[in-house]
Amino acid sequence: MTAAPPATSSATRLIVILSVAGFASTFAGRSIEPLVGVLARDLASDPHTVALLSTAFALPYALIQPVLGPLGDGLGKERIVAICLGVLALALGGCALAPDIASLFWLRILAGAAAGGVVPLALALMGDRIALAHRQVAIGRFLVAVILGQLSGSTFAGLIEATVGWRGVMAITAAVAVAAAAAALFGFDRTAAAPPRRVGVREAVARYRTIVAIPRARVLFAAVFVEAIAVFGIFPHLAPLLDARGEGGPREAGLALAGFAAGGLIYSACVGLFVRHLGLSRMLMAGGTICAGALLVIGMASRWQVDAAALVALGLGFYLLHNSFQVQVTEVAPTARASAVALHAFSFFCGQALGVAILGGALQVLGQFASLGLCALVTLCLGLVTARLLGRPTPMKMP
Repeated sequence: MTAAPPATSSATRLIVILSVAGFASTFAGRSIEPLVGVLARDLASDPHTVALLSTAFALPYALIQPVLGPLGDGLGKERIVAICLGVLALALGGCALAPDIASLFWLRILAGAAAGGVVPLALALMGDRIALAHRQVAIGRFLVAVILGQLSGSTFAGLIEATVGWRGVMAITAAVAVAAAAAALFGFDRTAAAPPRRVGVREAVARYRTIVAIPRARVLFAAVFVEAIAVFGIFPHLAPLLDARGEGGPREAGLALAGFAAGGLIYSACVGLFVRHLGLSRMLMAGGTICAGALLVIGMASRWQVDAAALVALGLGFYLLHNSFQVQVTEVAPTARASAVALHAFSFFCGQALGVAILGGALQVLGQFASLGLCALVTLCLGLVTARLLGRPTPMKMP
């Protein structure tokens, strides 16, 4: 598929709509993390169990990808994004009414599966419509909305929970999803969409087999899986850790977690400079090194303000790594971008879901510093290894 230049009004319109959709998706996902302690008390559950609500969102997000990728390639990415946003809005509305922790888990599972059709397909759409030379900067701009969703979700939930309660927070996330669904339903330029194609299980399996056979694709899928475990495992555990050492509750946890999003915004503001002056290899090495240092600081269990500053650095380092992986995967299989990006998201969110459980166990056995020290070592090695393996891009085409 030939990509259109990025300066057209249709491309601008596309990025605006996708930005609204991406904001709603990440706003819903991140809003639960500062509320872990409150939900544990209100629903009479253990904090480590409630922390798995993050996994309940991330795991179905990952597991639905092999289905949504072929659907996006066959039926149209715009159509699938709009449907997923509608389901997300319904699931989040149900979360606000959940009578117990079991119901909340099931509704978060549905919300996670629906959210899985937003950001991955948005990336695939930008791969279709925006030329590769401009794509890293364009995706970096789109990430501003995604990161603002993370920032608002974690900060907003922590700050207003005392006023509206956790049910009020969930109701607001549902309203944001409704607005995004309306933007997708009425805003997409349908004349630019590819005509629908037949979607069959055999064709989808064959397409995935071909993608996985590409060595560069395998490196990218493995990289984001490891990255997600090492970076995101700490997030839902941060609020209980702060509470246990007397450093605060949902408010402080939300503000600290907002640091990660702030680091992502710094990346988005500087992405053009990074691409121009560093290049792919040095961006990957810098990302891994910065993540390692930030995780070591968080492991020292200092004041929550220090954790917040470290999370700013962690966000910057993460996006130096992750946005580089994202851009590469949008070009690894140009004739099946939705499927390739879906496999990438599948790997990433499987790692994110697994990371919560792994780090939860490690914190209880090894303690905070040793657990995060191991994560730091992993991110450092990840940056160095992927810089070597991906540093000389070679265009990969579907056979």
